[in-house]
This record gives sequence, structure tokens and C-alpha cells, in this order.
Amino acid sequence: MSTYLFAGGGTAGHVNPLLAVADRLTEREPDAQVLVLGTAEGLESRLVPMRGYELLTIPRLPFPRKPNAAALRFPGAFWRAVKRTEQLIREHEIEVVLGVGGYAAAPAYIAAKRTGTPIVVHEQNAKPGLANRLAAFLTDHVGVTFSNTRLRHGRVVGMPLRREIESLDRRASRAEGLAEFGLDPDRPVLLVTGGSSGARSINRTVNRSAATIVGAGWQVLHVVGGKSEIGPSDLDGYHVLPYCDRMDLAYAASDFVVSRAGAGMVCELTAVGLPSVLVPYPVGNGEQRHNAKDVVGAGGALLVADAEFDQDWVTFQLLSILQDRARIADMTVRAGSVGHRDGADRMTDLVLDAAKAARAADGRNEHGGRSDGTSTTEEP
Repeated sequence: MSTYLFAGGGTAGHVNPLLAVADRLTEREPDAQVLVLGTAEGLESRLVPMRGYELLTIPRLPFPRKPNAAALRFPGAFWRAVKRTEQLIREHEIEVVLGVGGYAAAPAYIAAKRTGTPIVVHEQNAKPGLANRLAAFLTDHVGVTFSNTRLRHGRVVGMPLRREIESLDRRASRAEGLAEFGLDPDRPVLLVTGGSSGARSINRTVNRSAATIVGAGWQVLHVVGGKSEIGPSDLDGYHVLPYCDRMDLAYAASDFVVSRAGAGMVCELTAVGLPSVLVPYPVGNGEQRHNAKDVVGAGGALLVADAEFDQDWVTFQLLSILQDRARIADMTVRAGSVGHRDGADRMTDLVLDAAKAARAADGRNEHGGRSDGTSTTEEP
């Protein structure tokens, strides 16, 4: 039996691709064991056990950005996390370490290098994070989501997606989606979402513009996020949800989307072929704008700055798109042209390739025996 360590987490954007690869790997190798390395504070602490995988934890160690007391403590804490991860790798006889970014990834990469364990990397964003940039120098098994990602040894694999998104037939599931959210089958649907945490500026603009959008003949399915102050609405055709557990059905019911440009969202929209207006998160290192580059370049989405996405933009720009059904149909085709539905399979291939290469270098076959037919287990 092979045992793999998947490291990363913190946000759903890191955890969901990790779990998609774990599911695919265990489907293809039913006797394989996948352990997940994360932190007790990240979403992995809830999502990983829910999916049936064992979570191993190390302390959450944000990289210090300022010369302060935390920066002085960081080196010692980091190397303790590396030592702990080395111990776990040896204890569980880990065959391959897969990192997806997040706080647990960097200690895992260093520990894997120190123990001689093969490393596999998946970079979800077009603009790579620090930990994955480091890891790309330690391995040539590097998968990237977007074609414009600049990462050593990177090959485009797409985003590992949940099975329900990967296999979604929007046309076949549309009636189920409309029924799930109580939507009118005779009116087109605009889906608005800012991701799992919501997006305050998008929420505010769409909430204030809802009557205008509905008056133009559309209905709005607005996922505002659990922390939003926006509550249910009495406006007919304006449906407000704090969160959505069935995004596959939301996609099936929808004709157009307004969203942030997180890597996971962009990849899901292109995989299922949904046209969109993407409003990148204005804080951070600008990775969301880079994430949108492929689909915007293909004509499947429009990019608008957060500061520009206001009621006037909705009235004079968004409504002109929504009233042009031919343009939406064309954008639908273009969005789907850059999507990948096989990211989970491609990343699983990378993990298995790394394991196979390590076995070959060690003179073993996939069942643990030596390539010359002898056993790797010593006689008593």
C-alpha cells in the first residue's frame, strides 16, 4: 500500500483542489492512503475529516512581512514545523508529498527534500505564491492552472475540480437547478457571487441595482456570503442566499455570472461554459486579474475594476450585455473554449509519475518488489 502526504490549505481555494486529487487518486489506487497536512485554524480542519481523510496538523506560520517580534520568532518556529513534518514523513513512510500552497506547504516541501521524498506541486493562481516558487526548484513535477503562469517546470493541468462540477451538463440539469432555488423557468438567471466569504462591494452594488436588473426581464440569484449584512428581499425575482451548498445546480440554472476572479471560480466557470463579468479583489498582489487573463482574452468574460463596478456600470454596461442574447451565446462558447475538466486526472498523473520515477530509481516496482524480481524485504 502506498501512502501520500498532501500539504496545504487555509482557504477553500486550496482545500477543494487538494481533496479533488485525493479522491481521484484513491479511486485509481483503492488501497492507497492519503494523509493531509494542514493547520487547525484553516478550513481543512473541517473539510478534510468530512471527506474521510486523516488530518495531521502543524502550527499556522504566516510569513513575516515586517521586522518585529513575530519575525524574530519565525525561523525557530518554522524549523520546528519542518522537523515535525520530517517525523511524520518517516513515521508514515510517505511515498510522495503533494503541495498546493498555503501555510503547511513550505514546511512540507523542505521536509520532503531533507528526507529524499519526491515532491509534486500544484499552483492554482496565475501569479505563483512564495512556497510554490521555492518548491519548483526542488522538483520537475509541477502542475499549473493557467497558461500564463510563470513557474519553473510548470505544465498546464488546469484546476482539479469537484466531481459534480467536472461532470456537470448544464442543459440536462437546468430544470433541477431552477427548482432547487425556486426560479422562474421563463426568465434568464444572473448568478452573483463573491466566493465563500462574499464580496462586500459586489453585494452592495447588485443589491442596490436589483430592481433595475429584474425590470430588464432577468432574475437574480445572489449568493452574498454568510457574513453579509444583506438579508432576504421582497423583490420578486431577486433571490438572496447567505451561502450555496449546490453550486453545480446554481451554474446549471444560470445564464450569466458576476463574480470575483478567484482561481477556483474562474476555472469552474470556464469548465462549465458560463460567460461572466469578473471583478478582481482589489487587495493583495493582483493575482485575480492575472487569473482572468485567459478567459478575458478568449472573449468569454469581461474584466471590470472593483472601483468601477457601481450602479452606473450595471445600468449602462451590464444591462447592455444582458439584453444582447447573441452576445451572451457567443461568450458562452468562448468561455468554454479555455476550460479544463480533467485537472484532477492530470494532477493525479503527476503524483503517480513521481511515485513511479522514485520506485524506478530505487529499483522497485509498483508492488514494492525489486525490478529484478527479488523482494525489497530482508529475510529474517
